[in-house]
Amino acid sequence: MAQNPTLTQVAFIATGGTIASIGTDQFDLLDYNASNKRVDAAELIERVGIQGEFANIRPINFRQIDSTAITNHDWAELAEACLKLCDDPGIAGIVIGHGTASLEETAWALSLVLSVKKPVILTGSMRPLTGISTDAHANLAAAVRAASDPRLAGVYVVINDEIHTSRSVSKTHTLRLGAFQSPWIGPIGYLDGPNVRLARSEQRSALRFNHRLLKDLPRVDIAYSHIGADGVGIRAFVAAGARGIVSAGFGPGMGTPAESLAIRNAVAEGIVVVQSSRTNSGLVVDSKENIEARIIAGSDIGPVKARILLALCLAKGYSRDEIDQQFKSL
Repeated sequence: MAQNPTLTQVAFIATGGTIASIGTDQFDLLDYNASNKRVDAAELIERVGIQGEFANIRPINFRQIDSTAITNHDWAELAEACLKLCDDPGIAGIVIGHGTASLEETAWALSLVLSVKKPVILTGSMRPLTGISTDAHANLAAAVRAASDPRLAGVYVVINDEIHTSRSVSKTHTLRLGAFQSPWIGPIGYLDGPNVRLARSEQRSALRFNHRLLKDLPRVDIAYSHIGADGVGIRAFVAAGARGIVSAGFGPGMGTPAESLAIRNAVAEGIVVVQSSRTNSGLVVDSKENIEARIIAGSDIGPVKARILLALCLAKGYSRDEIDQQFKSL
């Protein structure tokens, strides 16, 4: 469909992922990546049939890869592309098509480096473009509508007709259409047909980093707690040159005694350690034990997002105490 001069313009950046994937047939819903076939930005828009329906869409090809292959260098380039597009007065907003495997990490990383007054919407799909009852069409349409809404500014995830903040959203299921949730908090808005309904305002973090820092992030690893964990992983991360470690602890935000000892030793060697929780939601308390051990409480963000924030803080040259204040200010 031709562009409509009366409509706003939205940029669509394609990075591949399930939303652009072509399976062997309509019933190929699980191993569709085996075909290694993905459409580019223009073809995806054409197949979905939304060009000129409620926005004029500018297709931009970025990558055609599985989101497990996304790197911090890709994040830096994505951020650069978004900043340039947001400077274009003709662009109302941006949609990024992304694989769901790492979508929440990319959204969080971009939210930490983009200070923009336009919406940057990440979306994807749980079923391939060619799959029966695919959600690719509905999710892309909803994302374009959200990206056209002037009330939104910053980075969001729009999927399954819900608007989530980059801070709270998490993929909670491997297959189901409602996989993306914001545990305990819920979405901040909904897409009901053409209507963008905001249920509540977002409490935006003031944390902002230069996007160029993403090009040279220091090594930060995640140690996942479990019964019998003896700290060998933590010691291995230190030996591998990690400058920071995130402890994905048990529910309260703590590891085993052996892990605690390994962490204390890591801190003594100058490694910055952030205590998070493997529950992926809820506040990690700045406990007496953590304070004494010089371990930073990870607030209410999960381990993978804590890792990104810690890496950016280290890349900026923040001291341990400055990093502690960054997490406290979330």
